[in-house]
Amino acid sequence: MNIFKYIEKTTNLPSPTARELPSAWKGFNFLNMFYIRKNKENHFNEIDFKIISDWGFNFVRLPIDYRILILGDDWNSIDENAVRMLDDAVEYGIKFNIHTCINFHRAPGYTVAHPPEKTNLWTEEEPQKAFAGLWQYLAVRYKNIPNELLSFNLVNEPANIDEASYSAVVKIAANAIWAEDPGRLVIADGLEYGTIPSDMNFKTGVAQSTRGYQPFTLTHYKAGWVKGSEDYPLPHWPSDEVSFNRTSLFETHFKQWEKLKNSGCGLMAGEWGAHNRTPHDVVLKWMEDCLEIFKSMNIGWSLWNLIGSFGILNSERADVVYEDFNGYKLDRKMLDLLLKYVD
Repeated sequence: MNIFKYIEKTTNLPSPTARELPSAWKGFNFLNMFYIRKNKENHFNEIDFKIISDWGFNFVRLPIDYRILILGDDWNSIDENAVRMLDDAVEYGIKFNIHTCINFHRAPGYTVAHPPEKTNLWTEEEPQKAFAGLWQYLAVRYKNIPNELLSFNLVNEPANIDEASYSAVVKIAANAIWAEDPGRLVIADGLEYGTIPSDMNFKTGVAQSTRGYQPFTLTHYKAGWVKGSEDYPLPHWPSDEVSFNRTSLFETHFKQWEKLKNSGCGLMAGEWGAHNRTPHDVVLKWMEDCLEIFKSMNIGWSLWNLIGSFGILNSERADVVYEDFNGYKLDRKMLDLLLKYVD
């Protein structure tokens, strides 16, 4: 059921298409529905949308654990109370003139997180039907909201799957969306955790999203969820090591994405950033080089995250003097750097 009776409002947000995503998209990932929180609600906070809007940002990506939206283990039973929390985020985006991008970080049959799914989205019909069904439900629910304010990013960071199998699932989900809302903007992450472009997905008619986590030993230094990261060498930037300067970073990762973009595929960096164990001065120098690359490629970006170890609020870095801000601890230096690259 479509509960959004969207009334057209004046917006200065750019008009995205699958062939051209706005370079003006600059923002953050909001992790409120990223995973099931024990004894805590997954609601979104209006003040967070207002804060970034006041700063001048205009994009929010919502990575979602699909299990929050269903009743128990029944893929076909929607928890309306949970979906209303997602409605709130969409409404806050409309209110504060922010584009909201909905993503399944965990989908039926696939996740990069733990525990793994018991089924396989890429090879099994049942999770594929459930995945398409969830997107079809959201397509109906948000049908009246224009692409300037809303897009769908199908599934987070597919990995260890061949391009044909991935593209087939993308097509199933995209067609389910377009059957209900033919004009809805759909975005697919690149292959191998968002690092490799897909020509097949380009032909399907979806835009694509890359990542900015290179070099991984810098961005995920001592990240507790990454096996072996405790043994990564202390990061420096730039460094004499391969891929440890702006030029080689572009050549080894982003150049292939620039080629895809130049062929007519819409592109953005849906996630990027560095964990709080990497020295702050190293992070800032690396971030500025990433921002310069994004600017040269004319693509938008969404930092992982706003609040948390990669972000500018409550990041818990040991080497930062924080500023008290609206109940948060603000990394002013990182914010000021990001604002240099906001249009």
